[in-house]
Amino acid sequence: MPNPVQLSFEEPTMQPDVLDTEDRNTYGEVFTRRWVADLILDLVGYLPEHDLAAKVMVEPACGGGAFLEPIVDRLIESAVRHGRALDSLGGSLRAFDLKAANVELSRKTSMAALVTAGVPLERAEEIARTWITRGDFLLDDLDDQAAGGADFVVGNPPYIRIEDLPPDLVQRYRAACRTMQGRADIYVGFFERGLQLLRPQGRLGFICADRWMHNQYGAGLRRLISGSFAVESVVTMHDVDAFEQDVSAYPAVTVIRSDRQGRVSVAESTAGLGASSAPGLVAWLKGSAPQPRSDRHFTGSRLPEWFRGGDLWPTGSPKHLEVLRQLERQFPPLEDTATGTRVGIGVATGCDDVFITTDPDLVEEDRLLPLLMADDLGSGTAEWKGRFLVNPWDEHGLVDLSHHPRLRAHFEAHAERLGRRHVARRRPGQWYRTIDRVQLQLLNRPRLLLPDMKATAHPVLDDGPHYPHHNLYHLTSSSWDPEVLGGLLLSDLANLFVGAYCVKMRGGCYRFQAQYLRRIRVPVIGSIRPADQNALRRAFAARDVAAATAVACKLFGLDSSALAP
Repeated sequence: MPNPVQLSFEEPTMQPDVLDTEDRNTYGEVFTRRWVADLILDLVGYLPEHDLAAKVMVEPACGGGAFLEPIVDRLIESAVRHGRALDSLGGSLRAFDLKAANVELSRKTSMAALVTAGVPLERAEEIARTWITRGDFLLDDLDDQAAGGADFVVGNPPYIRIEDLPPDLVQRYRAACRTMQGRADIYVGFFERGLQLLRPQGRLGFICADRWMHNQYGAGLRRLISGSFAVESVVTMHDVDAFEQDVSAYPAVTVIRSDRQGRVSVAESTAGLGASSAPGLVAWLKGSAPQPRSDRHFTGSRLPEWFRGGDLWPTGSPKHLEVLRQLERQFPPLEDTATGTRVGIGVATGCDDVFITTDPDLVEEDRLLPLLMADDLGSGTAEWKGRFLVNPWDEHGLVDLSHHPRLRAHFEAHAERLGRRHVARRRPGQWYRTIDRVQLQLLNRPRLLLPDMKATAHPVLDDGPHYPHHNLYHLTSSSWDPEVLGGLLLSDLANLFVGAYCVKMRGGCYRFQAQYLRRIRVPVIGSIRPADQNALRRAFAARDVAAATAVACKLFGLDSSALAP
């Protein structure tokens, strides 16, 4: 296990250029309902029947006190039960927040609880000031010789995309938290820092967006967890009313222990989960019954182990996860240099209303590309609706605007807006480029297109002069017959892979992004008999998912029951 970070119980010095001004709306605050905080405290084992005064609890972003209030209540109750003096609890709790108003509110709430329990006002104020300090959990120095780490780290870390922060602050956060890679949310750093605080057998329990489990930017954090910690339980709560305000956060509760990995309890909550039904979920998660559980509040299952390395974490029933493991061991991936099969994404512009038009006379004819978007594929065939990409690229690179006066006039009319894009600020000499370069070799060759967001896989064949928009992913292959491959991708096997790995949107919609499509396994081309190839072609043409699934199961050596819920 990594050595835990030491905790200081002194008031930290605020960094002057951290997000510390009260008029900034960039704190990423989303306040948690009390019953959710109680659920997490139950799961990590912060219970009054234990001697909590002998433990150290850390709340890294206390906000308005959603977690702090039940923590203080439980700490006081535990002290009374175990004969502890209430004025001796100063070393048992450490909470941080960037906002002075939150710190003041949390101190007053904690003081009130202590005074109600019989602590003199002056001493209660001292304890509250020790417990709750204004500081940046990711940057402030937590070293002190008196404290050897934390037994519990719980909370709801702030939700802020790294690109929304000042560049100098981003650099400091990345230097302090090695797992904050790519376009990570700041909560990745809170996980890392919190885990580093844990003593052996200590537990971290966060409610947080689950995107880090399913996106590339979470690879470093997943690697850290699988290498040095144990995932104990994961509860997805996408449809649960878990927060005080209505937000689309796609949250999950994750409990991680400083220990060797063992069995994991996973649950998927329904919208009906709430204060009255949460204790039943806790009881099942902390219980030992091996059989799955399913009722109107949640579906739960036990996994014998967790996933290793920085790879994406799949979700699903133990049966489905075992099918995935079997197929991943036995069959090659969809994207494969051996078959010349590649997955890509359509063009992102950064300013669609400048680069997309329905006017065929807007610019020179050779600067317009017929553009396909997701709504052009609804019928299962590519039905172009007359939209064009205003294309600044040719086979050599960006075109010279002096050779295209109408194109130049169009772009110059929108120069200010185009210049504000991140890609233009990085490359001022290419201010009129799209974010992605247009790959002209895609035109007039067979390719399968898949909409980014869909309830099920929706592959569509296109071999015309159209170019895909960035809400479409494209597959090209030098070996696969596109209709045969389209039949495989239409099947429930493809949905099983993407559904297990992808970021799921509210309402059950999947994200068919490249990183998830690459997880799909396919049979070896030479092993597919002509009769089965024809059956896949027919299923693809007829959009017959059941027929495509039957052939796919045969080719993978699976019984159709393996895909049943």
